[in-house]
Amino acid sequence: MDFILPFLLKKLPQQVNIQQGMLLVGSCFAEEIGAKLSERKFNSLVNPHGIMYNPISICRAISNYITNKNYTQADIFLHDELWRSFNHHGKFADVSADTCLENINHNINEAHKQLKNAKWLVLTFGSAFAYTNNGVVVANCHKLPAAQFKKVLLTKEQIVDAWQKQLIALKEFNPQLQIMLTVSPVRYVRDGVIENNRSKGILLDAVHTLIEKNTNCFYFPAYEIVIDELRDYRFFKEDLVHPSHLAINYVWQKFVDTAYDDETKNFIADYEPIMRSLQHRDLQQGTSASLKFKKTLEERQGALKKKYPFVDF
Repeated sequence: MDFILPFLLKKLPQQVNIQQGMLLVGSCFAEEIGAKLSERKFNSLVNPHGIMYNPISICRAISNYITNKNYTQADIFLHDELWRSFNHHGKFADVSADTCLENINHNINEAHKQLKNAKWLVLTFGSAFAYTNNGVVVANCHKLPAAQFKKVLLTKEQIVDAWQKQLIALKEFNPQLQIMLTVSPVRYVRDGVIENNRSKGILLDAVHTLIEKNTNCFYFPAYEIVIDELRDYRFFKEDLVHPSHLAINYVWQKFVDTAYDDETKNFIADYEPIMRSLQHRDLQQGTSASLKFKKTLEERQGALKKKYPFVDF
């Protein structure tokens, strides 16, 4: 008797190698996968603008990275004694306008350099619902009065049109760039269950349209893995909308199996035992057992550095 509905995942036509730079932009699901990449020493950069959900704000962020936009005080605003940007996550908010701008512009500069040299851009769209302020889509409302915003449901045509233009600009900026598109499996039930399904449907339709139009775009089915294969609430956190740690690990393994080449899979297999040892909490510091553990770990790290000299340990 089967208790899940597994489906065959095709390997990406272009395989990812650990020596290739990656930029991940989008929803909190991008953060989850990005954290796993960072733990495993991949040359990756995640969400330089902070978490974003709607495709239009993500598209605008990519434009900032291409042009290496320099934000000025005219681009931010003061609310509740903190300077903020409608294009950025709340983590950039600061009592000092200069500090806020410094952090924003530093991250954009780092993203500009990463995107210029990266082989992969991973985009995770979260919701087709967006909020506009004076007719402009914002990435974050920063808890300003609701009367200042209008909630809209983006259309497939709006998303495809914006991103088709962006993909042309990306190709001119970095001709070697490959784009991996995903739809976040996180359900935005605050919009309503029915509304969330409408939103995800629009995103999926838009993503597949872009893939059909562009040979350098590929789809990774994170949404289908969680919603269709792991369709049980035991695979979600207590809020019943975010995938659990177990589900994230399951998707990660599928990601490794379908996206990465053999050299990268071998590296991950070699490094993960060392990674777990590095995360080990030493409660017996100074003992012979502790010193032996550290010496053995250093030797294993040294051997791995020789085997993979291109990895920044």
